[in-house]
Amino acid sequence: MKLVGSLIGIVLCFSLLSCEKEITVDLPEAENKIVVEGTIFPGDFPLVLLTWTQGYFDPTDITSLQNLFVHDADVTISVDGTSYPLVEFCSSDLEPEELELAAAALGVSVESIQSLDLCLYTTFALSGTPNTTYSIEIRKDNIVITGATKIPSLVELDTVYFDIINPQVQDTLGILYGQLTDPDTIGNAYRWFAKRINHYPSSTPDEALRGQPKDRTFIAPFGSVYDDTFFNGLSFEFAYPRGIESNSQKFDDENDERGYFKVGDTIAIRGCTIDRGAFKFIRSLEAQIGNQGSPFAIPFNLESNLQGGLGAFIGYGAIYDTVVCSY
Repeated sequence: MKLVGSLIGIVLCFSLLSCEKEITVDLPEAENKIVVEGTIFPGDFPLVLLTWTQGYFDPTDITSLQNLFVHDADVTISVDGTSYPLVEFCSSDLEPEELELAAAALGVSVESIQSLDLCLYTTFALSGTPNTTYSIEIRKDNIVITGATKIPSLVELDTVYFDIINPQVQDTLGILYGQLTDPDTIGNAYRWFAKRINHYPSSTPDEALRGQPKDRTFIAPFGSVYDDTFFNGLSFEFAYPRGIESNSQKFDDENDERGYFKVGDTIAIRGCTIDRGAFKFIRSLEAQIGNQGSPFAIPFNLESNLQGGLGAFIGYGAIYDTVVCSY
């Protein structure tokens, strides 16, 4: 019987081996679409970044990334019956002082936008105003993208402060807490950003970071948006950890300080009001990021506020504050 069992096992193995066949799957050519990353803040010029969608198996070298930018598009933002054409600017066209300003606005290093000739659309004739709606139209060849966003009325933060999470275990690391009073109108939505504006000390283990600002830009932590479904018209408290820049390899984003603010940090806060379209887009985007392709996660489609393209055009009503992290 043992011999018969062994023979059957051998036959099955050969049967499986003989069934092996190399299969080539021809994936259909995906339609080329434009991805829009547009923002407008009170007192600031609109910024619109346009890129082409990229195939999953496409190369990601500098040349291919450079080819993702959409050039020579007709981009127009309209408000109160007046249209403002946007002009395309590329980092290769900027003077050193302008490069510094652009890097700070985009939250990247000067070296990054120099190595990749970053291009975006803007106009200096228009700046954001609270409680105002902005329409956008983008035309490129036979592609037409339209949409609208509103900079909602500003909502002040009642209070914001730093507190240590577990003083018995780590007495220098904590997160930010705040309180906000929601207006008595259903449908308000919010987003949270923070930026450490102090510099790395001379004792920092990474010599390249010594004397450098801890954060280049305002960073939204994961789960940065919320609406007033459960607290309409009420005062409520919230808490947020420290957000991390994409693909960061800084030591404090990889060790025990990851996600925490630290005693000695000075933090600039940007609390934002956003409209429902922006809220739905960011919420669905964060849901997809959180799923990370898991087959067991609840599927979410990106809820763009644009027609004819991907991405979003978002108006932010921004309130700023500063917190010094101390015991």
